[in-house]
Amino acid sequence: MNIVVGGQIDKQLLADLLEKYSMGKASITIKSDIEAAMAIQSGSADYYFGACNTGGGGALAMAIAILGISNCVTVGMPGKRLTEEEIIDNIESGKKAFGFTPQDAEAVIKIIMNKLI
Repeated sequence: MNIVVGGQIDKQLLADLLEKYSMGKASITIKSDIEAAMAIQSGSADYYFGACNTGGGGALAMAIAILGISNCVTVGMPGKRLTEEEIIDNIESGKKAFGFTPQDAEAVIKIIMNKLI
């Protein structure tokens, strides 16, 4: 499984958490948000993770523009994080790009990677 980290902030934090929760079963690459979204579009990566201060702006803006809103979901924003069930429902419905705030990163990455791995 190939995972790209895009978004606007804390990319190394996201990559470290993805390494931790993938348990060596995924290749993690940090890219610009445009390069990361293009990697999903071309099929060279399977999933996109991004963070920003709102969870849905800079975290997912390029992913939404390139992949379409139907492939993207904000799983964590200030004052609201999707439940584990809601996150899993989004994965099962085919979402490929996940946006959230750095404060929610560990909790949502753990849930997503437990489902994907």
